[in-house]
Amino acid sequence: MSRYALKVEYQGAPFAGWQRQKDQPSVQGAIEAALACLEPGPHTIAAAGRTDAGVHGLGQVAHCDLTKDWDPFRLSEALNHHLKPAPVAIVAAARVDDDWHARFSAVERQYLFRILQRRAPATHDKGQVWRVNHRLDVDAMREGAAHLIGLHDFTTFRSSICQAASPVKTLDELRIEEVQGFSGPEIHFHVRARSFLHNQVRSFVGTLERVGSGSWLPDDVRTALEACDRAACGPVCPPQGLYLARVGYPDDPFTS
Repeated sequence: MSRYALKVEYQGAPFAGWQRQKDQPSVQGAIEAALACLEPGPHTIAAAGRTDAGVHGLGQVAHCDLTKDWDPFRLSEALNHHLKPAPVAIVAAARVDDDWHARFSAVERQYLFRILQRRAPATHDKGQVWRVNHRLDVDAMREGAAHLIGLHDFTTFRSSICQAASPVKTLDELRIEEVQGFSGPEIHFHVRARSFLHNQVRSFVGTLERVGSGSWLPDDVRTALEACDRAACGPVCPPQGLYLARVGYPDDPFTS
C-alpha cells in the first residue's frame, strides 16, 4: 500500500457537505467513487476537516491508500478525469509516509469568508458569497474581532451539536479586509487556528456583521464571549461565503 496526499478544491453548493452521506451527494463520496474507477474499492479517505453543506474548499487536504504505486501527477489527472462533471478538482497530489494523516498531521487551518455589499442580488457570485444589502463599518468589526483573538472558552460560538471534547481553543488570527470584487465591494474575513469548533467561523462572522451594521457595539462581542452561552451569540451566517482556504503541515507535502 502507498499513501497519497490530495489537495482538493470544490464548490460546496451541490453537496450535503464533505462527509460521505448514504442518500445525498458529498465531496468525500465523489472522490471515493473516482478512486474506485482506478482500483477496486471500497475506498475510505480522511480529510483535514469536514465542511458543512454549501461550504467550499480552496485548499482542503485528504489522504488515500492505494495498492498501485502511482506517479502523483498521473494520479491527480486520472482522478480529475473520473470526477467530471462534479465541481471537484484534485489540484495537487503527493506521496507521503504511511503514518502521515491529513487530519492529525495538520498544525493549522485557515478559512476565508466573503461578504458582498450591494443591494442587487448576486448573479455570477451566487452561492459563493453572503450578500448583505447595506455597507458595514469595518473598523467597528475589527474592534469587535480583537476580543476573540487568543485562548478562550468559545462555548458561545459553538454549535449545540459540536462534538469537540472541549470548547477551549486558541484563535491565532481574525483579520478583516476590504476588497473590491468583480461584483462590488467585499469584506473578507481571514481566520486561522490549529482547529475549530463546529460553526465557529460562521458564528464569528454573523456576530461581527451585527457589529458592522450598528446593531451591536464592539464591546458586545467581549460580553458574548465571556457569557459562555450559545444564546449570547449573534446570528449564524449562511454557509455559502465560507471557504476552507488552507491546511498547514510541519512539512508541506505539496511543496517538494
